[in-house]
Amino acid sequence: MSRIRARFWDPTGARYSIPTYPWQMAPAHLLTLRQLAARGLRPAGQGVQAQILWRSRRYGAPGVRASYLYDVRFALPKRTPTPAQLAALAKATAARRTCPDCRTDVGYVLPRHLGTCLDCAPGVAA
Repeated sequence: MSRIRARFWDPTGARYSIPTYPWQMAPAHLLTLRQLAARGLRPAGQGVQAQILWRSRRYGAPGVRASYLYDVRFALPKRTPTPAQLAALAKATAARRTCPDCRTDVGYVLPRHLGTCLDCAPGVAA
């Protein structure tokens, strides 16, 4: 194990107060929120069980980055929205796509800084 990976190896939580693992070395039953969502699961109120730490050289955010892990054994299936919730979301999306000047659904979400579609906005070449 390299020095960098060894720096983030703390499965007991003695150094970082929660169990910490290097990149790609966490146990199989600990997943990130995105991994849970890909399996159709949600954390179901459980707290963060562990974290993954890694060094990042990414421009604008150099340093140590973290990703939090949840136990898949305590996860529950995602909730399915009711028909009323789906109708409300469709109505809200339609309102964001409708130009207030020409009253047409333009097929994209209107830019907030313009407030209108690109055809109705003054000084914008379509």
